[in-house]
Amino acid sequence: MEFILRPFAATDAEWLIAQHGEHYAKAEGFDDSFAPLVSEIIHAFLAQHDPDCEAGWIAQSDGTPVGSIFCVRFDETTAKLRLFYVVEQARGSGIAQALLDQCLGFARDAGYAGLTLWTHESHAAAGRIYRRNGLTRTRAVPVHSFGVDLVEETWEIAF
Repeated sequence: MEFILRPFAATDAEWLIAQHGEHYAKAEGFDDSFAPLVSEIIHAFLAQHDPDCEAGWIAQSDGTPVGSIFCVRFDETTAKLRLFYVVEQARGSGIAQALLDQCLGFARDAGYAGLTLWTHESHAAAGRIYRRNGLTRTRAVPVHSFGVDLVEETWEIAF
């Protein structure tokens, strides 16, 4: 699959919120509290991100969005990866790796000393790509979120 990575734009917000809500409801049984969280993250990014140290990207194929990733400030020295997503039909195409490379490269170039992210253990493919790229799972905690029992994970990498 041929694709390009481009900067996230406000016009992508509705697509990205819907994709997250629909995918995680279908794939993992998340309730309707998940899409509003994604919406909150996106609208906060649009309202207040610092383009010198925060960015978002959309993977696009044939003019259609097929993936996303964001790099935002967690604290003075640490970036946070957010909203890493690839549509099912584009998985296995190299898009996830290209998005992750873009995020990690941006974080390094912006001067962060490391990067952290929050995910769920059920996202096994994401865990594999994180591990392959040098991230380490530093925390795993059973929780009940979005209407289901999950194991929340924190992953980290130092640059």
